[in-house]
Amino acid sequence: MSQENRIKISLFRHSSNLRAFNKGDVIFKEGDPGDEMFVVIKGVVDLRVGKKTVMTLEADEVFGEMALVDHQPRSASAVAATDCELAAVDGKNFLFLVGQAPNFALQMMQVLASRLRQTNTLHQD
Repeated sequence: MSQENRIKISLFRHSSNLRAFNKGDVIFKEGDPGDEMFVVIKGVVDLRVGKKTVMTLEADEVFGEMALVDHQPRSASAVAATDCELAAVDGKNFLFLVGQAPNFALQMMQVLASRLRQTNTLHQD
């Protein structure tokens, strides 16, 4: 995703539900069930389809949200590209935020729309 299209969500910087991953750790695998999304607090995460890295995410970017929205298996794998710290957001908290924080809901829609456009662009090439 180009830098100007990145959607940054700083709401989780002080989350108490943080998880640490070492470089190379698999956060989740393509096809896994998805019951939480993640926000990069520190470090870098690669999203991969098969062996191909399709997106690299940095601080304040989210991933894994699609599984919370459509309750389908993970569409990609997430791997720590560097040592990283992530905030985990479970389905209950996600729904609360969508219902109570309109700006959060709008940001999630922007993330999904941006990634859909990027995917469409990749398939046109």
